[in-house]
Amino acid sequence: MNRRRFLRSLSAGTALASAVRPGLGYQRRPPNIVFILMDDLGWADLACYGSTYYETPNLDRLAREGVRFTDAYAAAPVCSPTRASIMTGKCPARLGLTNYLPGKHPLPHSRLIGAEQVQALPLEEITIAEALRAGGYRTAHIGKWHLGEKGFWPENQGFDLNIGGTASGMPRSFFYPQWGDNPPIAGKPGEYLTDRLTEEALAFIRSNRERPFFLYLPHYAVHVPIEGKTELVEKYRKKLKPGQKQNDPIYAAMIESMDQSVGRIAALLDELKLSGNTLVVFTSDNGGLSAPEWKLKPVTSNAPLREGKGHLYEGGIRVPLIVRGPGVHRGAVCDALVSSIDFFPTLARQAGLEPPAAGAVDGVDISALLGGASPGERTLYWHYPHYSNQLGKPASAVRRGDFKLIEFHEDGHAELYHLKEDIGEQKDLSAAMPEKTRELRALLRQWLAGVNARMPSVNSQYDPEKAGQGYWWQTGTTPR
Repeated sequence: MNRRRFLRSLSAGTALASAVRPGLGYQRRPPNIVFILMDDLGWADLACYGSTYYETPNLDRLAREGVRFTDAYAAAPVCSPTRASIMTGKCPARLGLTNYLPGKHPLPHSRLIGAEQVQALPLEEITIAEALRAGGYRTAHIGKWHLGEKGFWPENQGFDLNIGGTASGMPRSFFYPQWGDNPPIAGKPGEYLTDRLTEEALAFIRSNRERPFFLYLPHYAVHVPIEGKTELVEKYRKKLKPGQKQNDPIYAAMIESMDQSVGRIAALLDELKLSGNTLVVFTSDNGGLSAPEWKLKPVTSNAPLREGKGHLYEGGIRVPLIVRGPGVHRGAVCDALVSSIDFFPTLARQAGLEPPAAGAVDGVDISALLGGASPGERTLYWHYPHYSNQLGKPASAVRRGDFKLIEFHEDGHAELYHLKEDIGEQKDLSAAMPEKTRELRALLRQWLAGVNARMPSVNSQYDPEKAGQGYWWQTGTTPR
């Protein structure tokens, strides 16, 4: 960590000073941390979350050996802001990073123009990698970064090793040499990118087995381009049945390659006798792609959840989360409300560092939940002031207990749902429950003001007849 920059941020009151001082006093070495982040993996895309088409035996095993969360959320319905929240423990609205990067406005004639945002994770922010490295960890980033141009890459944000992390949000291909320099990783002819990243992760674990390490493995999968290994694609093609909601054999092949990656990492931890002292976290950056963004057809189904990536409905923000490691309750299923903003304070605590001081981050330490404690009441918030490539509209949302409210910024209307009784968000209760609607609206607006949330602006070029025109798949251009 740049000491001068750290001290400067301390004086500005933005540093997480308590997060980099040893606090728990481990009698043995602090646990290793392996954090596996998938890209666009939906809540219903694992067998242990209900999928009957995709096969995920290694992740199912991880769930049996740890805690599986049913109500875990990404801090945003798209990738870059959620990744920023993982790194900093702060909500995207507070960071001013609320859309994928660069996040250009896709609709020239829409009613609103999406909010302006910062174009990189600011170097002034203290990342979990910086905190862990200051605490004696060897840190590695292997995979997708997508948090700014050169100068804001993982090596500038606390990682000792960066393999494949650039400004790019998607690979040119999942096969070598077709991926070329995107990502900038050498491979073998025909090699699959998920396998290449896994090889690099295994090498890092082997070379750092004698010291605490933090491996951050944000895979490019299962994001587009949708490409799978031929033999796996054929396997799932044969498995297709009429009427299946999840029915893309290529996407299914990508998921099995992902699951194999998790299995190989778990096997190496067993072989090196590190499993008992390694915290493994597995999650996704947003919901599954179920809107017409790629080849004008859904890639997966998030059912019973509504919509998917790019939306503040449950399908866009509820994600799988599995945690296994020392002190973690084996085979537990937890329905507590948790968010990607919680990883920083939780990992800091698990590493034997004092969690961030109150107010330094937006997330909370969920270590007690990992040990089997009962959840308390929690309120979560989201702010997505943009039009998404998946047809989502500018909105903000709040969930408190079983109630969730979404406020849409085009016309200010709100929708209210009781998720315990209506997980699919089909019955809007806002008219039937005006007091609850007012209560949650007031909470949401208070929170938006408190984080200085940037709002969309009125579009002077608004044309109701052309408002929905301009998406990349309508114009024939390809997004970054």
